[in-house]
Amino acid sequence: MARVLVTGGCGFVGRHLVKALQDRGDEIRVVDLAPPSVGGPHAEYIRGSITDAALMDSALKGVDRVYHLAGIPHLWAKKRSGFDIANRQGTEAVMAACMRANVPRVVHCSTESILLPKTKREAVDESLTLQLGDMPGPYTRSKFQAEVAAMKAAREGLNVTIVNPTVPVGAGDDNMTPPAQMLALFLKGGTPFFLDCVLNLVDVRDAADGMILAGDKGAVGERYILGGENVRLRDLLRLLEEVSGRRMPTRTILPPIALAAGVVSEFIANNITRTAPAATLEGILLALRSGAFDNSKARRELGYSPRPVDTALRAELEWLASRNNAEQPTSFGHEASAK
Repeated sequence: MARVLVTGGCGFVGRHLVKALQDRGDEIRVVDLAPPSVGGPHAEYIRGSITDAALMDSALKGVDRVYHLAGIPHLWAKKRSGFDIANRQGTEAVMAACMRANVPRVVHCSTESILLPKTKREAVDESLTLQLGDMPGPYTRSKFQAEVAAMKAAREGLNVTIVNPTVPVGAGDDNMTPPAQMLALFLKGGTPFFLDCVLNLVDVRDAADGMILAGDKGAVGERYILGGENVRLRDLLRLLEEVSGRRMPTRTILPPIALAAGVVSEFIANNITRTAPAATLEGILLALRSGAFDNSKARRELGYSPRPVDTALRAELEWLASRNNAEQPTSFGHEASAK
């Protein structure tokens, strides 16, 4: 049995990671600003920020392994500086605290978003090298710099491995991260158009299991893509239509129009509504760069073996539908009335 600290353990992926670790008998401690969800896995909970050095020093006492997931997973925030504080500075603080505590093993959770090149390629793998200037917005810049901080800690002697999960799917994404927001928008009939792109979807349980495998077998300073299936958005919309019984958009939107809509949406969000827009400019830029991901390195070196995403995706759609029904009564399985 290992003593494990999970930062961000109350988040969507974090809750599944905590459960998977508990299932194998580990003793779990969680540091998070968000409170534990009702009915979620039980673990020792410490509420606070990962940038609080004294809190982290205390939380790391007696810990054998750290999984660092804490950060802002969204593509928009009221204050853009929040991305840098939570993602870059937060990761630097966690790595420094782990080095002070001589933690034997660390897994840093990055993202596939920082691996999308401006130029299309057949499939993205871990060998791709991008620069900060290649990042399309504040979220990806902060996550890129966070990964740089983890790599630097590895060079300085910390036993740290990086994982890059793709798009996790499954029921219970209470934080409504961008993938869940996108699916909810389509289910609500929120847009008559779509920007066709390729998404690599992974069952959230497999993302969690892959992190554990990386902790057990991952090489120091290496990154592993924890991906599942490459799916075109138009095919995903067909599944949404099949499961929900609601008509999905069939018309694609031209990239220049999508970019213009992103600029307008963000301007309104930043200056008028102060609430997250339906589409962010950074999200549209990422969609335009989208492509297939190759998870063969994780399969080969970690024994990673993701299951088909169909079951998890259907579970998420059912969960989103019930969530939408609670907000505005409609009949799941029948065409929704025009809004």
